[in-house]
Amino acid sequence: MIEKRIDELIKILNKASYEYHTLDAPTITDQEYDDYYAELVKLETEHPELVREDSPTVRVGSTVIDGFEKVTHEIPMMSLDDIFNEEEIRDFDAKVKKIVKNPTYVCELKIDGLSVSLLYKKGKLVRAATRGDGVTGEDITHNVKTIKSVPLSLPVDIDIEVRGEIYMPKSSFEALNKDRREKGEKEFANPRNAAAGSVRQLDSKIAASRNLNTFMYHIPKASDYDIHSQEEALNYMKELTFTVNPNIKHAKDVGEVVEYISYWQEHRPELPYEIDGVVIKVNDLNDQKKLGFTARVPKWGIAYKFPAVEVLTQLKNIEFCVGRTGKVTPRADLTPVHLAGSIISSVTLHNEDYVKEKEIMIGDIISIHKAGDVIPEVVEVKKERRTGEEIPFQMATHCPICGTELVRKESEAAWFCLNPNCDARKIEGLIHFASRDAMNLDGFGENIVEDFYNMGYLHTVDDYYTLKEHKEALQSLEGFGEKSIQNLLDAVENSKKNSLERLLFGLGIRHVGKKTATILASHFETLENLRNATFDELKEVEDIGEIIAEAIVAYFQEEKNLHILAKLEEYGLNFAYIGREKSVKEDFQDKTFVLTGTLSIPREEAKAMIEYRGGKVTGSVTSKTDVVVVGENPGSKYDKAKSLGILIWEEEEFLSKANDN
Repeated sequence: MIEKRIDELIKILNKASYEYHTLDAPTITDQEYDDYYAELVKLETEHPELVREDSPTVRVGSTVIDGFEKVTHEIPMMSLDDIFNEEEIRDFDAKVKKIVKNPTYVCELKIDGLSVSLLYKKGKLVRAATRGDGVTGEDITHNVKTIKSVPLSLPVDIDIEVRGEIYMPKSSFEALNKDRREKGEKEFANPRNAAAGSVRQLDSKIAASRNLNTFMYHIPKASDYDIHSQEEALNYMKELTFTVNPNIKHAKDVGEVVEYISYWQEHRPELPYEIDGVVIKVNDLNDQKKLGFTARVPKWGIAYKFPAVEVLTQLKNIEFCVGRTGKVTPRADLTPVHLAGSIISSVTLHNEDYVKEKEIMIGDIISIHKAGDVIPEVVEVKKERRTGEEIPFQMATHCPICGTELVRKESEAAWFCLNPNCDARKIEGLIHFASRDAMNLDGFGENIVEDFYNMGYLHTVDDYYTLKEHKEALQSLEGFGEKSIQNLLDAVENSKKNSLERLLFGLGIRHVGKKTATILASHFETLENLRNATFDELKEVEDIGEIIAEAIVAYFQEEKNLHILAKLEEYGLNFAYIGREKSVKEDFQDKTFVLTGTLSIPREEAKAMIEYRGGKVTGSVTSKTDVVVVGENPGSKYDKAKSLGILIWEEEEFLSKANDN
C-alpha cells in the first residue's frame, strides 16, 4: 500500500515538474505540488528502502526541450528546500547552529522568474543557460543578449560565472497580455510563465519585445575572487555592473530574518515585480562549506515560501445560511486548506445565480483566493478534474431554520425567508447590532449572542440594555463569572454614548450600510429628523437613491421598529450625530489620492485624513490620480506616478497640508 502510494506521488510530481519547467503549462498549483512533495518526503524517510532513482527528492528540475543546444553546468544549479512557517525557520537556524557558531544570514527576495547562468570569458558574455534539470540546461544566449540589464562585457577581463533570475516586470506583463488580448491570442497566466516563454523563443526579436529584466544573486566559485561571504559576492556583482536586488538584508540572528519576512509579506504588492518568498543563506562562505550539501540541496540555504494566494480544495457540501434580513445564502463547506495565513473551511457562494454562473457542483475541485487579501472567494471550478460523481446544485426552497417557503423578490438575485419570527434572522440581527462597526458591544461574539438568545435573555436589540437586570443569573452560567459578565455590561453601558451613525447601521435597516449610515447621520443630525424625512427629502441627499429612500421610509412605518426605538431612547441611548463635520481643504477636495511606501502613521489613519478633508483614496495609479503620497521604500506606484507626471507629495508635505489651518 505504501509502495503504491509512493509510486503515485512520484508519477504526479514528475508530470507536474515537466509541465511547469519544460512546457510552462502547469496543471496543478504550487500549493498542491508542495503538499504532494511533503507527503513523499515523509514516506521515503520512514521507508528508505522504497526510495526510487527517479524520485523528485533525489533530482532537481525538469527535462530539456528539443530545439535548443544543451549545456552541461560545470557546477550543478541546485535548488533550495522550501519552508512555510516561522517554526521551520527556527528549526533551520537550530540545525545550522549545531555546526556553525553564531551564524549570520543574508535574506533576499525570492524572485518569481526563471533561473539563469551567465558565463563570461575575458569579460565577454559567451553563454547564457537555463537551469534545466540542474545538470543540463538550454543555451538561451541569443535571447538573453536582448535583456538590457545583462552586461555584454564586464569592466574587467575575467572569467566568471554568475547566476540569477530572469523575470518579467508587472508593467511588461500587463502590456504583453493587453497586446495578446487585442490580437485574440491566449494570455499568459502569470509573469513567471511569460518570462519562461519569452526566453525560449527561437526569434530573438520576440524576446527583445518582451522587456525582460534580471537580478543576479550567486557566484558559484566566489572564493576564486577573494570573496568570503554572500554579502561580499552581491557587492562584487554590483561592481561588475550586474543588477542586484536592492532589498537585501544582512540579518544578525534568526529574529531579524523573521522580521524581514514579515515586512515583505506585507509590502509584497508594492514591488514592480512578483516574488513568492524569501531566500535565506548563511552569510560566511567558510560556514557554508562546513555545512555542505545533501544529495540534492545545500544545507546552508533555505527558501521561505509565502502563503499561497490561490489554492485548490474540494467542495464537500453546500449548506444554506439565513441572515438578519431573511436572505438565504448558499455556503460551500470545503476540505480545510491554508490560504494567505489562514485555514479556510468554508466560503460564501452569494446566491443562486452566482453558483449557476460558475457552474459549481458538490464534489468539485475549486480554486479559491482572498479577495482584497481578506475575504475568501471562489475563483473557478476545475472542470477537467471532475469524475462524474459530482452532484448538481439545487437552491433551497424552504428556510433551513423555520421551514417557511422562500421567496425570490423581483429584480433581486437572492431568496428570502419572510418569517419575521425566524430564529436565525433574529440571532443574526442581534450579532450585527453588537458588531464592531455597529454598536461595538465588546465581548458579544456570535456564540455568546446565540447562547443568550436561546436562554431567553436576548430577543430584540433593546434587550441588551436590560441584561443588567439579570446580572446574578448570568454570573451563575457555566463559563462565566462576575468579572466577565461585568465586562459585558460595561460594554453595553458605554455603547449608549455612540454617535447616531453606529446606531443606524446596527439597526439593520435594509440597504443602509456603514457608509450610508454616516451620510444619513451627518445630514439629518438626529434620529427624529431622519424619522420625519419624506421619501423626496431622502432622495435629495447625496448617494441616497430611491431604493434606499424606500427602505428607510418603510422601516420607520413599522410599529415594532418604533417600539424598539422608544425603548432604546428610554434606556438612554444617544440619538444624535456627534461626528466631526468634514473640514474640506482646497488641496484635498474632490481629488483622488494613492498611498505608497511605508508611512509613519497607519494607512487607515492617512486614508481617514484625506477623506475627512474632501478627497478619496484608491489603490492604483491611473491618469485620473491627482496626488501620490510617498513614504519610505515606495514601490511601482511611485514609478508609475513619475512616468505619468502626477503630483507627488512626500509624507512630510502631506502631513503639513493636512494639518494646515
